[in-house]
Amino acid sequence: MAFGLLGSGSSSVVTYTVHERPDPAPDRLDRGDALVFIKDGFSWLTALFPPLGFISKSLWLATFLYLVVVSAIVAGLTHISFEPTWTSILVTALNIYLAFEISSIERWSLDRAGWRMLGVVTGRNLADCERRFMESWLPSQPMIATAGEDHENQSALANKSRFLTSRPWPFPAQS
Repeated sequence: MAFGLLGSGSSSVVTYTVHERPDPAPDRLDRGDALVFIKDGFSWLTALFPPLGFISKSLWLATFLYLVVVSAIVAGLTHISFEPTWTSILVTALNIYLAFEISSIERWSLDRAGWRMLGVVTGRNLADCERRFMESWLPSQPMIATAGEDHENQSALANKSRFLTSRPWPFPAQS
């Protein structure tokens, strides 16, 4: 009895975050088609070969930074005559860490580009998650967004981006 409860019929659950473009289409169906679902979890491709994992998700900056950081680590540890076995273990540990965090890196990249996270959804697979999200999200959206609703999204982005741009020094110059 206990073995039946533990092993058979168990189904896995996956989690996705849902992201919307910075300039969404006015029609809700077009907006729904343009949504991006990012799976939260471990990436074997990134664990085995991180540059390929980053490139597969179009994370060009992360690919470049990975190559620079790993090259610096290997060069630095080689320069101080660090044991090559330990260098390999250190790089492997970094790869495994990045395999767990690739979805966070992808979300950060979208956030940096102005994309907005709409929510989190769980289900058995991507199709189930898309269906669950659309069932709850679509009815709350207007058929066609008006200028006022779009303005609301733009003002939220403007408030966010004001912290990312440089501003003049707030204190007057001392003479």
